[in-house]
This record gives sequence, structure tokens and C-alpha cells, in this order.
Amino acid sequence: MAMEDRAITIIGCGPGGPDYVTPAAIDAVNRADVLVGAQRLLDLFPAVSADRIAVGSAIEETLDQIQDRLGRNRIAVLVSGDPGLFSLARFVIRRFGRASCRIIPGLSSVQTAFARIGLEWGDAVIISAHKQNPEHDASWATAEKIAVLGGRDNTLQWIAEQLLPNLSDRIVFICENLTMDDELVRDVEPHELTALHASSRTVVLIIKRSLLK
Repeated sequence: MAMEDRAITIIGCGPGGPDYVTPAAIDAVNRADVLVGAQRLLDLFPAVSADRIAVGSAIEETLDQIQDRLGRNRIAVLVSGDPGLFSLARFVIRRFGRASCRIIPGLSSVQTAFARIGLEWGDAVIISAHKQNPEHDASWATAEKIAVLGGRDNTLQWIAEQLLPNLSDRIVFICENLTMDDELVRDVEPHELTALHASSRTVVLIIKRSLLK
């Protein structure tokens, strides 16, 4: 089966700003009969006339709605950032199989965050704290670059109380609303973290101080 003939196209929509949506993603969206995604992702494409299914917390219900459309419509599933990085894509592929899915990569918030501070990220440890506090991994203590995907009110508290005490000589960068009009990237000392608040679209970078000289 050719890639373009697969039943479901999973589209990475980038960190949030419309300028960071790739031409390949836009083309795939324009060809779709049904768009599936979070409301803020659907809002990136106001002129597209496809039917829309807004995704909330009920993932299985969303997958059932996709199932009902299979074979009758060209379905595009919109995900934040890149589909391969902690996204809805894994649930879609698990349900419908890799052979049924075409994936269009996108620019991730992690890539963007590291670009903002001028560091490569191929050796970074990436931790998702978007849904819940992750279980501690002893290997994190030796990582020189850590990216934490936030999204909850207590993510910064978890970093300050559970992650940072196992690290030393680090600088923390709080990267909020990347590529959006209200983007904010700020560096703070670890002890300042508990007094701060961050948006639901936040990546926290924890970087060994010597790498920033």
C-alpha cells in the first residue's frame, strides 16, 4: 500500500504557532475529509471544510469515532509537536496498526526549546510529566541535558522536589508557549522554581552549567 493510500494520516502540527506547521502537514490537512485533534490544533486550520472531531480526555471514545469513519472518509489525526514524541499517535497506531497509518513528522517543542537556548539535543533525556509525575530513574542523575514536558500545575513542584535534588550544578530554563505570540523563555536557578508558575504549554530544560559557557 502506498503511503498516501493509508486510511489514517497522523500529522505533526508543531509546537503551536501556525508558521511552524510544515507544507506537508498543510497539504495533508487540505486533503482530509475528517480532522481529529485537540481544539487548539483544529483552530490552526480555520479555512478547511472537513468535518471535525475534537479530542478531549476520552481517548477510547475518540478512537471509536475514527473507527466509525474508516473506509468512508480520509481521516487526518492532528497531534502537537511530532507524532513520535508522547502524542496521541501511539494510541491510534496501537488500535489500527502501523500499516493503516501514514505519519507526517512535525517540529517538536523539545527541538524548539533547545534551539532557543542554542544547544543540540540529540543526547538529551526527555521526560513526560504532562499527565502525571513519572517514576524516578536513577540514570537521570548523570544526564547533562534533561527536557521535561510539563502541562500540569504541579509539574514545576515535582521538578523542584523530586528531580533537582538528585542533580547538581544545573541551570533551569522554563520555555512557555513556544512559537506563540506570548512565548517566554527564562532561565532560573533551581531554588527559584517552587515560587514560579508556568503555562500548560511548557518545556523545562535542566542543563549542566558547564555546557552554557
